[in-house]
Amino acid sequence: MKGTVTLKKPVIGILPLMDIQKESYWMLPGYMKGVEGAGALPVMLPLTSDAGDLAQMLALCDGFLFTGGQDVSPSVYGAEKLPCCGEVCPERDAMEAALLSMAIAADKPVLGICRGIQFMNAALGGTLYQDLPAQWVSPVRHAMKPPYDATAHSVTILPGTPLAVLLGCETLGVNSYHHQAVRDLSPQLQPMALSEDGLIEAVYLPGKRFIWAVQWHPEFSYRTDAASRAILAAFADACR
Repeated sequence: MKGTVTLKKPVIGILPLMDIQKESYWMLPGYMKGVEGAGALPVMLPLTSDAGDLAQMLALCDGFLFTGGQDVSPSVYGAEKLPCCGEVCPERDAMEAALLSMAIAADKPVLGICRGIQFMNAALGGTLYQDLPAQWVSPVRHAMKPPYDATAHSVTILPGTPLAVLLGCETLGVNSYHHQAVRDLSPQLQPMALSEDGLIEAVYLPGKRFIWAVQWHPEFSYRTDAASRAILAAFADACR
């Protein structure tokens, strides 16, 4: 229509999920639909560590979503793999390490979800619990059963953090499905939310436009939870 201005949607590159046994990439629709609902255009990235390809992805995408998936290899944070650690994907670890570093240097927005918070913490100098049931005694249910958009436990949102400013509340009910978690927080990151048993559930990187990560799952709860939609919208807005 003549005279109509079409605003370009920000393009968000989503890290691929990997099925090692089937040698295939795949994607949960909630990552795509949640980003679309926030007004952005999601694109699933290929799995690669090629420097040239990563540089082109950095130029093409306005932000990056680090998804869930396999356990983070303990080698990322200089530890030995314990029997309680699950399947790892070295190809994902390598790609995400390179892409995270590039995105931070270029001040491109990043949102990490579940494995995303764990990987970002490990890659930036923190450590992880390789398995909560084996290494963290707690009555809090961190690995819920379906439906995954229900509330598993609550988190305390730390005052003065970007998440507190966004949501305007002190506590939040979240869904939860993980067995690894932040142990020692990266010296580069700051916490934004804690679970009832003291685990770090959300972090951010100060001084950057938007480098956030949460342990819970907005991709499952965005339809029913206003806070999940607000987080995705804040991410998309930072990518504009």
